Amino acid sequence: MASADQADQQVGTGATAKVVLYWLEKSRAQRILWLLEELRVDYELKTYKRVNRAAPPELKSIHPLGKSPLVSIQAEEAAEPLVLAESGLIIEYLADHFGPSLVPKRWQEGKENRVQGETEEWLRLALQKWVDPCDKLSVPEQADFVALPVVRDKSPFFIRPIANAIKVNVESMYLNPNLDTNFAFLESQLKSAPDGGGYLCGSKLTGADILMSFPLGAAKGRSGFTQEKFPALWEYVSRLEERDGFKKAVQKIIDVEGSYDPSL
Repeated sequence: MASADQADQQVGTGATAKVVLYWLEKSRAQRILWLLEELRVDYELKTYKRVNRAAPPELKSIHPLGKSPLVSIQAEEAAEPLVLAESGLIIEYLADHFGPSLVPKRWQEGKENRVQGETEEWLRLALQKWVDPCDKLSVPEQADFVALPVVRDKSPFFIRPIANAIKVNVESMYLNPNLDTNFAFLESQLKSAPDGGGYLCGSKLTGADILMSFPLGAAKGRSGFTQEKFPALWEYVSRLEERDGFKKAVQKIIDVEGSYDPSL
């Protein structure tokens, strides 16, 4: 019997397709790995290491963007695999074909195909897919947050005090207020979620939660994201990390790579 915290299983259309995940260390590919484990999809995992903090050039042979996550899907009747890039598209496609339970009902009863006829749950999912406010924690804000200490530490010793002052000023004037806005928004989304809440779109796990998992996990305990300031968001991330599928995804990387580092 499936554990109580696994996604409700509905039969999708992709059960017999061959799925390959191209996983890059310290990247958002980890949330796609979690999704595959959550849906109990059979897949092949190919892992890659960063080169000078960037994705390795061989990923460009798989997709012209040359970054991760990338997923290839080949149906039995297809001559060539479909290669997908970008987390939002990958999650939407996998949910549609392998886990319809992760997609909220779109229309309210009696309001099908009408303006403002959508359910709140569906609109919340659409917001996360298209705006993905937490992606702003990693691109470009978190990238800047990570890069600033590197610039400081690589500077000549007599320049480091100036570089450090610039880092502190940029964080206090721009990065931290912007991050706080995003954290506060997600905190309010959790507190106002329909059907008793628990997740961003309501009482059940959806693709929105998969999207949020990696950047929030990477930000946890830093960037102003503390349990004291954002208690509901902190508890939410901790609960996501306790799901069986999430823990299996982490263990898969430990088994293959020897360790797992969620930081950026």
